[in-house]
Amino acid sequence: MASAVAVSSAKRSLRAELKQRLRAMSAEERLRQSRLLAQKVMAHSQYQKSRRISIFLSMQDEVETKEIIQDIFRRGKTCFIPRYQIQSSHMDMVKLASPEEISSLPRTSWNIHQPGEDEVREEALSTGGLDLIFMPGLGFDRHGNRLGRGRGYYDAYLKRCLEQQDVRPYTMALAFREQICLQVPVDENDMKVDEVLYEEPSV
Repeated sequence: MASAVAVSSAKRSLRAELKQRLRAMSAEERLRQSRLLAQKVMAHSQYQKSRRISIFLSMQDEVETKEIIQDIFRRGKTCFIPRYQIQSSHMDMVKLASPEEISSLPRTSWNIHQPGEDEVREEALSTGGLDLIFMPGLGFDRHGNRLGRGRGYYDAYLKRCLEQQDVRPYTMALAFREQICLQVPVDENDMKVDEVLYEEPSV
């Protein structure tokens, strides 16, 4: 097992490389892959049978989730979105009333829409948990290892799910091809994802 120092420095350099790769992508290419992934999600049996779904609101360098969010509501599923506490690694998944509501939510310092911290919203774990969690991240490998942005929000939240839910939620990462790595360095706090969706290269 690599030392903690080695892992954290490997993560740092991989994060820098991935950020550079993502910056090099054109807006058209990001949109093209996002659309393709939205189609993959909608055809996915795990998605179709899930009733309570948590999904992230995309930052500029992430797969665009707008189409998936609209589909969640179209199919009458319940949608939860992250509410991060910027000053800590605590995150809740709070209920979204409609896709239209997103644009009116306040923006965080990372320029992501999210409900204000003082606003009372239903939290997923207090009302029955989640069936499916869409995971953001900077990089992924084919074994389900995930490189986040270093704050540990999702790892901590997944641990809470395991403590508070009877059935573990299915975790699905949405990734651009550019985010797929040969191997992502991990430590014992990193939670694997069940499946990484990305555009397979055509043979």
